[in-house]
Amino acid sequence: MRKIPAALKAHLDGGVTTTCRAWRVTRRDGTVLGFTEHDGDLTFDETTFFAASGFQASDAEAATGMAAANGEVAGAFSSQAISEEDLMLGLYDGAKVEVFVVNWAEPSQYVLEAVREIGEVTRTADHFQAELRGIAARLDQPQGRVYARGCDTELGSPQCGIDLAQERFSRTGAIVSASATQATVSGLEAFDDGFLRFGVLTFTSGALAATKVDIGAHTKGADSVTLGFWLPLPKAPQAGDTFSVVAGCDKRFATCKAKFANAANFRGFPHMPGSDFAYSYASGASAHDGSPLFG
Repeated sequence: MRKIPAALKAHLDGGVTTTCRAWRVTRRDGTVLGFTEHDGDLTFDETTFFAASGFQASDAEAATGMAAANGEVAGAFSSQAISEEDLMLGLYDGAKVEVFVVNWAEPSQYVLEAVREIGEVTRTADHFQAELRGIAARLDQPQGRVYARGCDTELGSPQCGIDLAQERFSRTGAIVSASATQATVSGLEAFDDGFLRFGVLTFTSGALAATKVDIGAHTKGADSVTLGFWLPLPKAPQAGDTFSVVAGCDKRFATCKAKFANAANFRGFPHMPGSDFAYSYASGASAHDGSPLFG
């Protein structure tokens, strides 16, 4: 049961209250930001909570037992609070959100109401809306392995066993020229054409530093190497921006065997019957004459 500090409880028991909500967001990169629906900045618990224009929360829903609580926050993009570029870079995906009830007239009176994480984020031209999911929402995520032909683990995981730090699987390079969807690069000439498809590129300098992007195409020409991205970047990289890159895997057994020599650790079921077998029909031939039963 939540324990309300005595001073705040006395305030809530009074005839008139001066309370509001505040949110402390801890992003994936470790950055901590505070926001409040009050019309002035508040400081408590060693955090400053900014009064972002239009920043407000919807009514939260909660239930007893293991049901997942949910709610939403919405607001306008602000350089002091939250930017569209940060959202596009995914810095808020899965971020931890602590929800406080605070007496804005006396900010030292506050209580932690709930701990949530940011789920789906939607954006318009100048506004955003973020779903707040309760921790119990993680129980809705698929668990266990999938019985399928493709591998169900990530390249480089302990189950996979491949050491991506090896030079034959990873390199560093630099941007020669680029748009938001593809880049001509240097430093990757040692890789064969297509080897880096399905891999991951991580920027290590420039405006996109720490941004990761999935590689959708890898073309090695006579005098240049070009990488295509699955999704557009929030902005085009600049010439000279550096990056690291690791090889990718398409989850097929043939790739695991030929490209990585790792067939013993393949985490799929490549010999399972496919839909062609499931939808086949009896041919009418007798099993005694040696003919197959299925055509």
